[in-house]
Amino acid sequence: MQERELFEYAVIRLVPRVEREEFLNVGVILLCKKRNFLHVIYEVNQVKLSAFCMECDLTEIAAHLAALARIAAADPTAGPIAQLDAAGRFRWLTAQRSTIIQASKVHPGLCADPMGMLERLFREMVL
Repeated sequence: MQERELFEYAVIRLVPRVEREEFLNVGVILLCKKRNFLHVIYEVNQVKLSAFCMECDLTEIAAHLAALARIAAADPTAGPIAQLDAAGRFRWLTAQRSTIIQASKVHPGLCADPMGMLERLFREMVL
């Protein structure tokens, strides 16, 4: 039996109008430090988004979300934050912000398969 490891995750939220504090879950960030696993998956449901904001720039939103995924993946073209260790990148990605892309509070758990857990959380929280 595969040993379960501690993981932490946060839900990525799209907040089209920050002053209203309404949000749409669009992705999940998961860190399993012991396995050196940090990954982001996301998807913007345009139908749900249109209920919040008809004027949202989907190209800009997609670019911001892609940047988060590149930072998580330690892509060298993603700037200096991408060069931090996995835990440092996770803390930066989940830091509290008052922008259109935000992260929920960080939640812990135990899992044997970080990618499987990430996909499960994504299905439950986003899809």
